[in-house]
Amino acid sequence: LKINYNRVFGYFIEISRSRTQNVPEDYVRKQTMRNAERYITAELAELEGRVLAAQEERTRLEAELFTALRDTIAAHQERLLGIARRIATLDVLAGLAEAAHRFHYHRPLVDTSDKLELSGARHPVIERNLGTGEFIPNDLRLSGSDRQVLVITGPNMAGKSTIIRQTAIIQLMAQMGSFVPADKAQIGLSDRIFTRVGASDNISRGESTFMVEMKETAGILRHATARSLVILDEIGRGTSTYDGVSIAWAVAEYVHDRIGCRTLFATHYHELTALPDIKPRIHNAAVAVREWKGEIVFLRKLVNGSVNRSYGIHVASLAGVPAEVITRARGILKSLEDGESLTLPHPKAAEPEPQLSLFAPPPPVPGLDRIAERLRAVEPDTLSPREALQIIYDLISMLD
Repeated sequence: LKINYNRVFGYFIEISRSRTQNVPEDYVRKQTMRNAERYITAELAELEGRVLAAQEERTRLEAELFTALRDTIAAHQERLLGIARRIATLDVLAGLAEAAHRFHYHRPLVDTSDKLELSGARHPVIERNLGTGEFIPNDLRLSGSDRQVLVITGPNMAGKSTIIRQTAIIQLMAQMGSFVPADKAQIGLSDRIFTRVGASDNISRGESTFMVEMKETAGILRHATARSLVILDEIGRGTSTYDGVSIAWAVAEYVHDRIGCRTLFATHYHELTALPDIKPRIHNAAVAVREWKGEIVFLRKLVNGSVNRSYGIHVASLAGVPAEVITRARGILKSLEDGESLTLPHPKAAEPEPQLSLFAPPPPVPGLDRIAERLRAVEPDTLSPREALQIIYDLISMLD
């Protein structure tokens, strides 16, 4: 005997067929199943009524309590929101304080100058993903009066993007009142921080990677002020080399001449390293690398000056590009550096056929006289289709 419940019959007693002979007389059959019979009793029906009534009462009480709680909260809404804001602020400040203590952040000097000077600066996220002491800190100095734009060159994987991004993060952390991941920092206030980093398209709007890049760059050039901090990473890389260099050069000049804001400009275009020769507040910096036994070693240090090589083939080798491709790439690079014409290997061209003269007599056709004689002997009006076809075969054989 089992007591079950469903939405059709409510509560019922289920008894197997083999035991139905023992069912009391006050059991009322409700349903016959293949292997069992289902019954109800007056006592079970009464119990079901009490259970359903209790469920309805519970639902009513829940709604009543919820309404009362909601009304109480609404009556103290402003106070509760104020408490929540203060708790959130306290939570953020406590988190920043704990991070500063655990990870050795320092208090920056924040002022209204046009300077941005960092000593021993680190990226707060990347250094946590590396082992203790593995992240290499860097020094950086910008000043609106004499070192406004810093053109940073260096190969891929050298750390250019890390340096420019950590600078923007430190600027933001300082202005929000946090200690910063640097040994020493003097940070002039910025009204905005603009970044143009990464490469992505917008398929839903039909915008290519280069279009997205140019739209973001245009927004920076329109809205940046002399108090802004601008981070530009690889401007112009989404188009051809000449177009990309031209756009990057023009953007750097515009930032220097028209906007006057502190700018970090990471690029692979080594042509831009000539900008300091014509623009007094543009300076070169590079992420140092060293060659050792035919390999490159990334030193991760930002130094004054520029690099004249991209080491792209070395990076491709580190990424696992097949050795055959690397060898071929080195050969092509050497040809380009030596000023040689770059041509792909191909089989020796066949000797061209002689050009026929427009006025020279045509060359003789073998068997032409025999063909003409055979055609003169033909009477077209007397030929049957079969005979005409045979003549065609004869003429073809005369050409062989």
